Amino acid sequence: MHQHVQHQVRQGVGIVGNVISFGLFLSPIPTVFGFWKKKTVEEFHPWTFVFGILNCCLWIMYGAPKIHPDSTLVWTINSVGLVLYVVYLSIYVWYAPKPKMLQVFGSVGAVAIVDVIVALPVLLVVHVIKTRTLITGILAVIFNVCLYAGPLTVLGTVYRTKSVEYLPIWICSANLANGIIWSTYALLSAPIDPMILTGNGIGTVLGLIQIGLHVWYGSCWGNRKVASGGDDLKKPDKPSEVQLETVKIVV
Repeated sequence: MHQHVQHQVRQGVGIVGNVISFGLFLSPIPTVFGFWKKKTVEEFHPWTFVFGILNCCLWIMYGAPKIHPDSTLVWTINSVGLVLYVVYLSIYVWYAPKPKMLQVFGSVGAVAIVDVIVALPVLLVVHVIKTRTLITGILAVIFNVCLYAGPLTVLGTVYRTKSVEYLPIWICSANLANGIIWSTYALLSAPIDPMILTGNGIGTVLGLIQIGLHVWYGSCWGNRKVASGGDDLKKPDKPSEVQLETVKIVV
């Protein structure tokens, strides 16, 4: 009876996690809409979309019944994410200049090679489910943590300007919420899912750091003026949007 209740609670938490993850998957839409409106990708780099595709592929593989049974919520939400990131990347390619198009095709080819290198040995050579889970899970966790850490790539700009303009609070909050929800999901698994817990546990810590930075620089330094003239600090060139959009995926 206790296990049944725990399973039901876990499923409920997983559904909430899927809703949050879906929101994160939709977060590049304003950027992609900007491509369509301006008919150009400007200085935006495609790495967010490329790594998003790879991350989703790895988690789909991890959640597959033959690798990690009873993980339907993991592979379903990442399947949705995969479709969305393919759409985003397709729109990017449509408006990208030729050099960037070639860059994208090369990156997608590399992603395909990585997926094949991971999938074939895991499915054809490794026959023990625990070993399959371990191999796929480690790779998924690595990319998961990288995506959680994405907003921190603007840390230098935040420190230099004492401004959180380039560290959006909604991204930090979504990172934190996503990490907490999926960590809870992992803890409610029987047995505890170490891969989902590791990636999202670290993601929770990174989310707290991001929120802390936002609170510190937003409240303590938000109105800082230049001593000589009282004018606002001069803003640096806006960092690449890829630094702000790498949130995104994640289980």
